[in-house]
Amino acid sequence: MSTTDSTTQTGSDAAIVEKACDDLLAVHDPTTMKAVDFLGHQFDAGLAWVHFPVGNGGLGLAPKLQTAINARLSAAGAPSPMARNPIGYGMGAPTVVTHGSDEQKERYLKPLFTGEEIWCQLFSEPGAGSDVAGLATKAMRDGDEWIFNGQKVWTTLAHLAKWGMLVARSDPDQPKHKGLTYFVVDMEQAGVEVRPLRQMTGEAEFNEVYFTDARTPDSERLGEVGEGWRVSLTTLMNERVSIGGTVPPRGSGTIAIATKAFADSDNAGAVERDELTKLWIRAEVHRLTNIRAGQNRKSGTPGPEGSVGKLESALLNQAILSFTANLLGPKGMLYGDYDLDQPSTTMDFSTPQKAFLRSRANSIEGGTTEVMKNILGERVLGLPGDVRTDKDVAWTEVPRN
Repeated sequence: MSTTDSTTQTGSDAAIVEKACDDLLAVHDPTTMKAVDFLGHQFDAGLAWVHFPVGNGGLGLAPKLQTAINARLSAAGAPSPMARNPIGYGMGAPTVVTHGSDEQKERYLKPLFTGEEIWCQLFSEPGAGSDVAGLATKAMRDGDEWIFNGQKVWTTLAHLAKWGMLVARSDPDQPKHKGLTYFVVDMEQAGVEVRPLRQMTGEAEFNEVYFTDARTPDSERLGEVGEGWRVSLTTLMNERVSIGGTVPPRGSGTIAIATKAFADSDNAGAVERDELTKLWIRAEVHRLTNIRAGQNRKSGTPGPEGSVGKLESALLNQAILSFTANLLGPKGMLYGDYDLDQPSTTMDFSTPQKAFLRSRANSIEGGTTEVMKNILGERVLGLPGDVRTDKDVAWTEVPRN
């Protein structure tokens, strides 16, 4: 396809999306109806994930068009599916549409998008955090079902979840990356126990999850037996895009918190203004980089470029909010209510103090900063990979803590 043909096609696709948004908003006013109902109509219009197939919440168009859809609907007062179900929308749906059966797509995608069914991600374990492939939760076949026993940790919103994306060890005699299988698990069954993990914000959006003879039908497996690592990469790559690849309006997000704190401060001077200016520029560069990455993104599992946004997002948030806490002076230590709460969102920046404390997790969740640097070094810069001595060794023979 020539450059002219490509430009024409892009313009044609944009016109399709614009008309679909016009038709949706002409009939359904998001400001006068329940969020779940509007999102259901948005899904049916193919505007949930525009690059998904027709009938699965999409129109089979380029992923970059979703940014324009989100901006248009948000301006009209539409609810955010990402805010309602962040794990499901950003990670679960791409995994289901890539690896799921037609029945699974039909069953899961629409209630996931509307927020009627919340999802969580069951990857990390006490002995398998950054090295997720070292996990120990056992999956044992029992006829047409699988039985699970083990523990997961740092599971965001598990206390609200109906469904969990579970990676478990189905063959311990295989090397650690080859003996895994990926499942969708009912979080409301008797064999699943969810316990809150209280953070330094006072909240418990994270949880630890215990499986004791929990079950799922083999029909709820995603991918082939033993292919769990390959399927999990779809989840992980989309997780990094959803965390670090968002494109907020200019000057919004954490930099808006810092800007307000500067304006309200009685002690901020030229030095603080210079530092704020540098942070604002850095935030804008990050925003523009995400726009460019979104424009270049192809359908399918995101590549390592998602790690760029995730890495900078974590470091930038922490730098901005550390600056903000310093601006507040002694007030930065006044936190207020510290009662235990299990929130329904991961995006509560209601006070600068809470935002500062919550940002400390940014460089851990979704892959640590060190893991992101390794991915970028190996897969983008072409540097030699880390030395691995366990690549072809059975998981049962690999030393563990």
